[in-house]
Amino acid sequence: MGRFDAVVIGGGAAGLFCAGMAGQLGARVLLIDHSEKVAEKIRISGGGRCNFTNRDAGPGNFISANPHFCRSALARYTPQDFLSLVQRHRIPWHEKHKGQLFCDESSEDIIGMLLRECEQGRVTRWHGCGVQAVRSTARGFELDTDQGTVLAGKVVVATGGLSIPKIGATDFGYRLAKQFGHRLIETRPALVPLTFDAAAWAPFAAMSGLSLPVEIRTGPAKGGMAFLEDLLFTHRGLSGPAVLQISSYWRAGSPLRLNLAPHLDLARHLTQAKSGSRRKLQTELAALLPQRLAEGWLARHPTMADRLLADLRDRDLQTLADSLQAWELIPSGTEGYRKAEVTAGGVDTRELSSQTLESRLTPGLFFIGEVVDVTGWLGGYNFQWAWASAAACAQALAAPPQSSH
Repeated sequence: MGRFDAVVIGGGAAGLFCAGMAGQLGARVLLIDHSEKVAEKIRISGGGRCNFTNRDAGPGNFISANPHFCRSALARYTPQDFLSLVQRHRIPWHEKHKGQLFCDESSEDIIGMLLRECEQGRVTRWHGCGVQAVRSTARGFELDTDQGTVLAGKVVVATGGLSIPKIGATDFGYRLAKQFGHRLIETRPALVPLTFDAAAWAPFAAMSGLSLPVEIRTGPAKGGMAFLEDLLFTHRGLSGPAVLQISSYWRAGSPLRLNLAPHLDLARHLTQAKSGSRRKLQTELAALLPQRLAEGWLARHPTMADRLLADLRDRDLQTLADSLQAWELIPSGTEGYRKAEVTAGGVDTRELSSQTLESRLTPGLFFIGEVVDVTGWLGGYNFQWAWASAAACAQALAAPPQSSH
């Protein structure tokens, strides 16, 4: 029977990083993953270029039922710490807008770096190996795996969430948490496109493929959440960064409020443009908004579309402007886990140590990364949580056991 200081279950971002770091700090580590291919989620992230962190990541960019929990780990392992590692491995990178850092070439560079870190830490890796059972014993833990039973002083659950099942996502981590008495915050798809009832969406389906910057908000008028990002119309609803961001805050049955011309006082502009103008409303609107949006929107106001701007009443222009700048609509649902970039909810952090990510119920058991109820915004934040939670855990794995007096 193999014996290790720690077994890390899950070979994604958090699991690989934790295993490598703990190994380099002197722990004997076994990393187990049920997939043959390592780190598939890293591979497909950022369009294959991996948005590996965000320069500005802080506690305010995360959602959790226990919002202060992530502070400690994020403060102790920062985006700059991870960037230093990337630079040490000579991986070329660039910054896109809003602090997002990407590989110049391929997400394979990040995967290769994490595997080299594991090699430096002499981590034993078993890929394509399932775990059937985990038991707590007087000497630590016993794990039944496809390669036999293993003994470990500590176990780290880094199994991710339910998003993108086609690359191997399962509920294993949540089941394990429940087995050891942990509560779960209800899971739901996050960073996910939103869908609408087909009949209700029919007037907008023709705009599919249209992208434009918007302000999007949800929740109460005071204290709700808002983002300024790009919106994408799809055949079934709305997507793009604006919608992925707001989807993490949206709750079923509640409305979205959209401003499709956030940098403009549309009513004022249209009423001022009336004087001396011989332009049609459609021409004026198409000069201010993407043409397909202007045409599609006026198709819903057929009596106005062909009128001259000068012939329209101010109050009609105000109504039109409000429909574009205070568009309220209620999604019927989301595209679900198959299209969600991450899973919101997860292991309740009130039963974990914010210093080490160790269970307060079962000493020696740790939960890191996406399986925990900490969900980042779009733009590299979820990777930063993976690195930071993994680093906090790795320090604890390598620490000598506390002697009991």
